[in-house]
Amino acid sequence: MNKKSLIIVESPTKSRTIKRYLGRDFEVIASGGHIVDLPEGRLGIDIENGFEPKFVQIPEKREIIKKLKEVARKFTKIYLASDPDREGEAIAWHIYNLVNGEGKEIYRVLFNEITRRGIEEGLKNPGQLDMNKVEAQKARRILDRLVGYLVSPILWKAYYKGLSAGRVQTVALRLIVEREAEIESFVPSFYWNIFGEFLIGGKIIRAKLVKLDGKKARFENEDEVKELLERLKETVFTIDELSEKEERLSPQPPFITSSLQLEANQQLRFGSAKTMQIAQRLYEGVELGSEGPTGLITYMRTDSPRIAPEAIASAKNFIVREFGPDYSFPRNFKSKNKTAQEAHEAIRPTFIDYTPEKVRPYLRDDEYKLYNLIWRRFVASQMSPAVLRVKRLTLKGDKALFEAVEKRVSFDGWLKVMPRKDVEEGEGIPNLKGDEEVRASSFESKKEQTKPPARFTEGSLVKELEAKGIGRPSTYAPIIQTLIARKYVERQKGSLRPTELGKEVAKLLVRFFPDIFEVHFTSRMEESLDRIENGDDKTIRVLTDFYTVFSEKLKRIESEKSEIVAETQPKSDETCEKCGSPMVVRWGRHGKYLACSAFPKCKNTRPLKSEEEKIDKLCPKCGSAMVVKYDRKGRRFIACSAYPKCSYSEPYPTPYACPVKDCGGILVEKYSKKGKKFYGCSRYPDCKFASWDEPSDKICPNCGARTTFTRALRGKVYHYCAVCNHKWRETENKGVAKPESETGDE
Repeated sequence: MNKKSLIIVESPTKSRTIKRYLGRDFEVIASGGHIVDLPEGRLGIDIENGFEPKFVQIPEKREIIKKLKEVARKFTKIYLASDPDREGEAIAWHIYNLVNGEGKEIYRVLFNEITRRGIEEGLKNPGQLDMNKVEAQKARRILDRLVGYLVSPILWKAYYKGLSAGRVQTVALRLIVEREAEIESFVPSFYWNIFGEFLIGGKIIRAKLVKLDGKKARFENEDEVKELLERLKETVFTIDELSEKEERLSPQPPFITSSLQLEANQQLRFGSAKTMQIAQRLYEGVELGSEGPTGLITYMRTDSPRIAPEAIASAKNFIVREFGPDYSFPRNFKSKNKTAQEAHEAIRPTFIDYTPEKVRPYLRDDEYKLYNLIWRRFVASQMSPAVLRVKRLTLKGDKALFEAVEKRVSFDGWLKVMPRKDVEEGEGIPNLKGDEEVRASSFESKKEQTKPPARFTEGSLVKELEAKGIGRPSTYAPIIQTLIARKYVERQKGSLRPTELGKEVAKLLVRFFPDIFEVHFTSRMEESLDRIENGDDKTIRVLTDFYTVFSEKLKRIESEKSEIVAETQPKSDETCEKCGSPMVVRWGRHGKYLACSAFPKCKNTRPLKSEEEKIDKLCPKCGSAMVVKYDRKGRRFIACSAYPKCSYSEPYPTPYACPVKDCGGILVEKYSKKGKKFYGCSRYPDCKFASWDEPSDKICPNCGARTTFTRALRGKVYHYCAVCNHKWRETENKGVAKPESETGDE
């Protein structure tokens, strides 16, 4: 046997980083994640025998499994160092069963950061496998398999094969669909706010009417507003109050998984999956020149904001050295979420001295952006509160009370590393003495409209899932990926919008499984898994309780299959031209179509008439009408209606002219090799203009160009001109173009 020790990790990147620190006394190899799973094509769970899972080797991992066995034979001491969470514990358990043998010493080690300090600390304190964690992960996998394997075929029968139902995924879909229903049923109303401009101490101060007759000033009648404005013109105002006080603005805690995904989505426009992929690379190790691969952040799947004492001390030393003692304010944090597992630290930099600027040359652009966000958020969390001087002026006259507020930063504190442009506001209220009489130079009313609730973004959905106790840090990104992959949800200008199919699926599943896909039920199930992990509950009891309810629902559905099919595949007014049977409306991967009700005897299908949208253009080859069609990937184009006699087709045209001067072409929908839509000129290759962003008919206020483009950034929609590069956005209330420099946003 080899006297050296073997460490088995999940990823090759992590293995390279660890090898650099440990030298010749250790061999490090990677398993590539899971090596076994439940089988494909069958349930793989013996329900009658205590829900015993039948794990099998993953076919794609046969070579890795063979190598793991061969290498492990040479070592007596083996350390299992998969990721420090439930899933990592399950991976370690399966590897243990693979490599265990007579005379073997096998330990479980946890590396919360892939640094010399983190690795040495883990190896100093090796332990044994946590079988409670293994049981909790096994229970989750069984629950998800039961739901997915037994419910998904119902969707296949109702719609088409390949759809999936998921225990947590469907609840997330339900939240998105219900939010969309709120938006669709929302009826907007209008109201008015009133502002006045007052000449005070040689300055024009803009103030808002906050009270009238002692009540909150909010007006829903335009005639009432006009009458009040006339009345106010004759009013003499006096200074009712002028106060000044300090306000402290504290920093936010360092990131946890959900807040990182939310902030990366809002600030960087990263999807949840992209955020976690980049964070994984930063955790596993990045090549830092002569220093070699180094883990830059702690483990990124966590629901706890707590910080290790040594990290707090390190941050204090850095802040005092760089900014001075007044800026240091060491603090720790506790989770406000009752379901937080508190298993790991917050997401923070492993070395505070590795500033974003220092490591910038070694990082890809997206890695730098995310690391910069994580580093600054952590450092800010250990800095003093910002101090604001808040001056408040109230003006009184004829039962009307106007208010103006001015905020100025007197000590920047944590804003030193995380500047915010929304902190300071106001016109600069002068210092005044006595009851000075004031007249307004002008008044104006501002019409406002109530707004529906906002659609979920990837970040805000993750925040909602966490708040409701649905899923766990490792599941958020896969949930959203699955919803988009199944075409239940689509991204639209940075938001998540349910498709027609998504609405149909959610409606069907919630109808037949109201308890299983209910928010509180799913949250309680997560709590049950936590209790298994803590040793306070048994897997068999949790699974039995779940399956007792679940199996009853399945029996009911079995007796109603024909009704489900009739409901989801309604008859149309058309008959089959081949056999005369009624045609029914069915779902396919790319939308609805007509199919013969005599299937499988008759397999005739044809597009829905509504799907074959005509376009105002004739085929240049044969003169027939052109129609809108969709390819197998659901991408639209226009083609000759005489197909297959005429096979002419073109990209789908937009109503927007190409912005290139004197081009004469129009913008058409095109797709990259990876399937991403972009807009290009119809005169390609003579004109090579192209844009990923959606064109709009907003006229550029700078140069007058009639084709501009929209882009979602940090939750706001911007317009920009491809001719002069001017960029602006709509003000929320007036719909007037406002230059970017006036918005307060970068």
